[in-house]
Amino acid sequence: MFWNVRSIIAVCLLILSGTVAGQSPDSARSLNEVIVTAQRREEQLGKVPIAISAFTSRQVQEFRLWNNKDISGIVPGLYAADPGDGRDVISIRGITSTSYDPAVAVYIDGINQFGLDTYIPSLFDIARIEVLRGPQGTLYGRNAMGGVLNIITRQPGNTTDGFVELGAGNHGQQRYSVGLRTPLIKDKLFIGIAGLYDGRNGYYTNKYDNSSYDKQHSITGNYYLKYIPGARWSVDLNVKHRNNRNHGAFPLVASRTAAFAQPFKLDQNAITTMMDNTFQSSLAATYKGRVFNFQEQTSYQQNYRYYTNPIDGDFSPLDAISIINNYGSKWNNVRAVTEDLQFSSATASRWKWTTGAYWFYQDQPKKLATRYGRDAKKLGVGDSLFSTINTTRNHKWGIAVYGQLSYALSERTNLTAGLRYDYEHQWEDVMGEYQHDPNPTPMVIIPDTSGRVSFHAFSPRLALDYRLLANSTLYLVYSKGFRTGGLTQLSSAPSQPPLVGYRPEYSSNYELGIKNTFLSGALRVNADVFYTHINDAQVPTLVLPDAITVTRNTGRLNNYGAEVELSATPVRGLDIVYNAGYTHSKYQTLKLSQNGSSVDLAGKHQLFTPDLTSLLAIQYARMLGRDLRVFVRGEWKLTGTTYFDLNNKIRQTPYSLINMRCGLDIRKFELAVWGRNLGDKKYISYAYDFGAYHLGDPLTWGVSVQTSF
Repeated sequence: MFWNVRSIIAVCLLILSGTVAGQSPDSARSLNEVIVTAQRREEQLGKVPIAISAFTSRQVQEFRLWNNKDISGIVPGLYAADPGDGRDVISIRGITSTSYDPAVAVYIDGINQFGLDTYIPSLFDIARIEVLRGPQGTLYGRNAMGGVLNIITRQPGNTTDGFVELGAGNHGQQRYSVGLRTPLIKDKLFIGIAGLYDGRNGYYTNKYDNSSYDKQHSITGNYYLKYIPGARWSVDLNVKHRNNRNHGAFPLVASRTAAFAQPFKLDQNAITTMMDNTFQSSLAATYKGRVFNFQEQTSYQQNYRYYTNPIDGDFSPLDAISIINNYGSKWNNVRAVTEDLQFSSATASRWKWTTGAYWFYQDQPKKLATRYGRDAKKLGVGDSLFSTINTTRNHKWGIAVYGQLSYALSERTNLTAGLRYDYEHQWEDVMGEYQHDPNPTPMVIIPDTSGRVSFHAFSPRLALDYRLLANSTLYLVYSKGFRTGGLTQLSSAPSQPPLVGYRPEYSSNYELGIKNTFLSGALRVNADVFYTHINDAQVPTLVLPDAITVTRNTGRLNNYGAEVELSATPVRGLDIVYNAGYTHSKYQTLKLSQNGSSVDLAGKHQLFTPDLTSLLAIQYARMLGRDLRVFVRGEWKLTGTTYFDLNNKIRQTPYSLINMRCGLDIRKFELAVWGRNLGDKKYISYAYDFGAYHLGDPLTWGVSVQTSF
C-alpha cells in the first residue's frame, strides 16, 4: 500500500479545506444526554452521583476503540498497561491489577469477566461503554476496588438492521466485522449475530530467525436470542467466544538499552504460538412490573490457554530456560459459573432501591514445567537438562447479598446508602515433581498437599447529591472497596512456600464532585477530587523463571487526585473533548524481603499509575450537499511518569501520542483514514521488575469502510 503519515495528513487537510466551503451544519449545536446503567437502573449520566465516563456507539467509532487497552488515557486516571500477550492490566486512580484477580471489574452485557484469563478484550458492535471510577463493590462486588468497565453491545429488536466493516493498514493489519439483528417472530422472538476477524503481522522482528514475532489473529463472535413470552417478561440467551492465535506472546527484551537502541527487535530461540480460546454463555430472565423489577442471570465462562511449544524464559538465543504448559485440555483450562438475582424498584417515588444476591464457583487447574536446557549453567544454574513440574488445582466459591437505597430528601437533595456482604472460600492442591534427562519419568519432590482459606468483606457506600441548578449537580461519596484474597501457588523457588494465604485488600474512598451542563447542552463540565487509603495492600513478587506471582499483604497506600471532563460544541459541527486526571499514589509503609534482607520502600510510587493522563480531541464535521458529510479529527494524548517496579527504578517519563482520523459519510456509508502514534514515539508500555521490557505500539495507519442498513 502507498499510504504513509504525510499522505494521511494531506488527505485530512484536503477534507478540512473542503468543509470551509460547505453549506448547512451536520447537527444541532448541542450534546445529547447519555443514559447509563451504572447503578443497575437507567439514569441520565449527569444526575448519577458517581464519576462516570461514558462512550456512545458513535464515540466508540470516533475514538477508534478496537480493544479495551485503547481506552487508556482517554478516561481520566485510567491506564491500561500492555504486556504484549493480549491481557490488559487496567489501573484507575492508583488501584491496579497485580495478579490474575483484577482490581478493575470488567462487565460485558451484565456478566462479570471473572479474571484476566476469561475476559474478552475485543470491542465491536458496541452500544455503549461506561467507566465507573472509584470503588463500586456495593453493587458490583469483588475486584471492583478501582472501578468498573461496563460494556453493553447492541441487542436485537423489532427492526431488521446490521452493519459491515472492512479495514486494512500497515503491519498487515486486517479487521473485518459483520452483524445482523432481526425479528424471527414480531414482538416475540429476535436474533442477533455479530462476528469479528482481527489480525496483523508482528510489530517485533525476531533476529534469531529473522521472522515476524507477535504476529496474531483472532475470531470473535457475539450471538443473541431474545424471547418475549409476555408483556412484562423477556428471556435472553447470549453466547460469546474469542479464539486468538499469537505467534510470539511475550515480545520482551532483557534491558532498557536494548529496547530503545533497537526498537521492536528481539532475539529468542524458543518460538511458540499461544492458543487462547475463550467461551462465554449467559441466560437472563427479566421482569418489569408495576411495583418492582426482577432479573436473574446465569453465566458460564471458560478459557483454555496453552502454548504449542515451550516459551522462552530467558528472552535470549540461549537454550537456557523455557516454560512448558501444553499438557492437554485437563490443565490450564479455567472455568467459572456465576448466578446473579436482582430486584429493584419500578415506581417513580421518593424511594429507589436495588437488592440482590450473587454466587460464583471457579475452577483453575494449572500445570507448567520449567525446563533448564543445555545453556542453563551460563545463567548461573548449577545443573542443566532437567525440569521442575508444578501442579496447582485451585477452587473458589463465594456468595454475596447486597442492597442500595436512595431517598429524595427534597426536590434538590438525594441520599443514597448501600451495603454488600461477601463471603468466599478457596482451597488449593499442589504437587511438585522433578525430571532429569535421560530419565523421562518425573520424581515427586513435593507430595500432593492442600490448603484452605476463607474470608469475608463488607462494602458500604454512602452518597449525597444536591442539585445546585437545573443542570448542575454536586455530590459527595464515601465508599469502601475490597479485592479478594487467595493462596500462593507452587513455584520452583524454595524461598516461596506454597499454600500461604493472603488477605483481601481493603480501601476507603472519599470523593467530591460536580456535574454541569451549560448553554442549552452545548457545554458539559464535570470535575472531582478524591482520596483513597488502602490497608493490607497486596504486593506482588514475580517468581522466575516460573512467571508465578506471589502475593503478600504488606504496606499501606495513599492515593489522592483530581479529574476533569469537558465536552463542548462551540459552533455547529465542531466538537471539543478535554479529559485530564492527576493521581498521586505512594506507599505510606512498604517492607519487602529482597536478596535475603528487608528493604523499606516507604514513599515509593504505585505501579502502572501515571501521575497525569490528558486527552484533547477536536473534531470538525460539515455537510457538503444533502447527503455528504465530511469530518476531520485530531487527538493529543499525554501520559505522565509511570513506574513498573516497586523500587521505582524502571520508569517511563512523560510522553505524548498524536492520533488522527478523517473521512466522509454518504448516508449510511463511511470511509475513514486513520493514524495512531503519528510521531512514532518509542515508549515503555510494560516492564517486569526483573528487567524485561515491552514497547508500546508503533506508528500505525489504515483505511476502513463501514456501512449500516
